[in-house]
Amino acid sequence: MKYAQLFNKKSTHQSQPTPGAGQVQNSAGGYAWAVNAWMQLDRFLILGSEDGTYYISERKLTVDNAKNVIACLLIDGKRVVKRIAEVSQKGQAPKNDPAIFALALAASYGDEESRAAALAALPAVCRTGTHLFQFAEAIDGLRGWGRGLRRAVGRWYNDKSVDDLQYQLVKYVQRGGWSHRDMLRLSHPVPVTDDHKALYNWVVRCGTSGPDVGVSGGSPETQRRDASATHRLEGDVTFELIDAVERLKTANAKAAAAIIRDNRVPREGIPTDLLKEPQVWDALLEDMPMTAMIRNLATMTRIGLIKPGSEVAQKVAFRLADADRLRKARVHPVALLIAERTYESGHGLKGSGMWTPVPEVIDALDAAFYTAFENVESTGKRYLLGIDVSGSMSMHGVAGSPLTACEAATAMAMVTVQSEKTVFPMAFAHVFKPLPLSKRTRLDDALRHTRNQNFGATDCAAPMLYATEHKLDVDVFVVYTDNETWAGSVHPAQALRQYRERSGIMAKLIVVGIVSNGFTIADPKDGGMLDVVGFDTTVPQVMAEFAK
Repeated sequence: MKYAQLFNKKSTHQSQPTPGAGQVQNSAGGYAWAVNAWMQLDRFLILGSEDGTYYISERKLTVDNAKNVIACLLIDGKRVVKRIAEVSQKGQAPKNDPAIFALALAASYGDEESRAAALAALPAVCRTGTHLFQFAEAIDGLRGWGRGLRRAVGRWYNDKSVDDLQYQLVKYVQRGGWSHRDMLRLSHPVPVTDDHKALYNWVVRCGTSGPDVGVSGGSPETQRRDASATHRLEGDVTFELIDAVERLKTANAKAAAAIIRDNRVPREGIPTDLLKEPQVWDALLEDMPMTAMIRNLATMTRIGLIKPGSEVAQKVAFRLADADRLRKARVHPVALLIAERTYESGHGLKGSGMWTPVPEVIDALDAAFYTAFENVESTGKRYLLGIDVSGSMSMHGVAGSPLTACEAATAMAMVTVQSEKTVFPMAFAHVFKPLPLSKRTRLDDALRHTRNQNFGATDCAAPMLYATEHKLDVDVFVVYTDNETWAGSVHPAQALRQYRERSGIMAKLIVVGIVSNGFTIADPKDGGMLDVVGFDTTVPQVMAEFAK
C-alpha cells in the first residue's frame, strides 16, 4: 500500500512529477508542464520580462525568452514575424517593448527570408519615432547596419506623408540616446519629395534635440526669421507645424493656446514654462490622443484644469466612456488599471507630484476598464475564480508596470464577476479564502482586497479541492497564477479530475498566465483545460467561448 501512495498517477505531491505525464520542474521546485515554444513566445510578447519574477531574475527571464524567440525563428521565422506584428498592431500587450525587441531578434537571427519579413514589418511594429529608436538600440547590440537595414529605416521615413513626418519629428524627438538625426545619418534615405528633403536637412542641422534647439542666436525676432528660413523651401513653402513650434518659443500663454489650437501642436513641442499654464493644457486637450490624455490626467488635475464638476472633467469622462475611441487608440486594460491606481492615489509613483483626485475621473477610469473589453456577455456557466495570492504573486509587477501580478489578476477576475451570474471569487495560496467581490464592487476596492496579500506557499490545486470539499457546483475553474505551484499534496490537474469524478460535472479549467515563464498547470493532453496569456481585450471572449 505504501508503494502505491508513493507512486500514484491519480494523486501525486506537487514536489514530485505525475508518473508518465512528462512534467518538468518549475522555478519554485514543484512540477508542472512546460509550455510549448509558441505559447512562451506569446507570453513574452504580451507580458514581457521586466522586473523578472519572485524566482527568476529579469536578466535570466529575458535571456530565456530571447533564446526561445530564436528557437521559434529557426522553426518558422515568418510565423514569428507575423505574430509579433499581430500582437503589436492589435494592442494585445500593455507595452510594445517586447514586440520591438523580438522584431530586432528576427531581423538579426532569422534566415534571409525571415530577416526580410522582419524589416518589412518595421512600420507596423515601430509606429512612432520612439519605437524606431528602441528598435535601433536593440538592433545595434545584435548586428551591424547592413544595406537591408538602412533601406528599411529609410523607407520608414520616406513612406510617411509630409504632415505625418512633421508630427513624428516634433513629437518624438529622442529616446535612450537616439534621435532622428542619428537615424537619418545611418540610413541615408534618398528623399522622395522636395518636402522630405527639406525636413531631413532641417533635422540634421537642428541636432539631436530637433525642434527644441534654436537655429540661431540674437533677438526673438531674429530667431523667428532664421528659424523660418530653415523650414522654407525654394518657392516659399512653409512647414506649418514646425513653424508653430518655433513661434511657441516666444509666445505667452494666451498666444500659445491659440497657436496650439490652430496647428494641433503635441505636448512634446511645447516649451516647458508654458506647460504650467491651464489654458495651454486646455488647448492641448482638444486634439489630445486618448493615451496621452490618460497619461496626463494627474498633471491636468494638479495645475487646476480638471476640477470637480467642471466642464473639462465631464469632457474627460465622456471620452473615457467611448468604446470606439478606446479601441482605435489601442488602449490596453492594464494601462487603464495603472492610470486609475495612480490617479486615485493622488501622488506619483516615486512620490513626486501631488494632486487631489477628482471623483468623476476616478469613476470614468473605473468604467473604462470594463469598456475596453470586447463583447463580454454572460455564458450562463457557474464559475469559481481562484486568484493566486502566494508570495511570488505579490513580489513582482506585470509587464513592467507598478501593478503586482496579484492586483492584475484581481482586476481581470472582476470582468468575469461583472458579466456572469454565478461566480465564486476566491483567493488562495496554501489556504483558500472567499473574496467579497460583487457587481457593485468598485475596481479600486477590489484591488485592496488582494493588495499586499501573502498567504504563503503555493498550491494551485486549492480551488478544485475547495469545490470538492464544499460540494460546490462549478462548470469552469479559472486560476490566475504564475504557475510556480509546489506545496500541494496533489497536482491541480489531478484535483480537477477528482472533482469531475465526485461531482459528475465535466468541469473545465482555464489557466491565466501572469508572467512569461515556461510553465503551466494545465495538462496539454486534456481538452478541458486551456492556457490563456495576459489581459488583452479579447481574453474574456476567448474564455467565454471555451466555457460554452
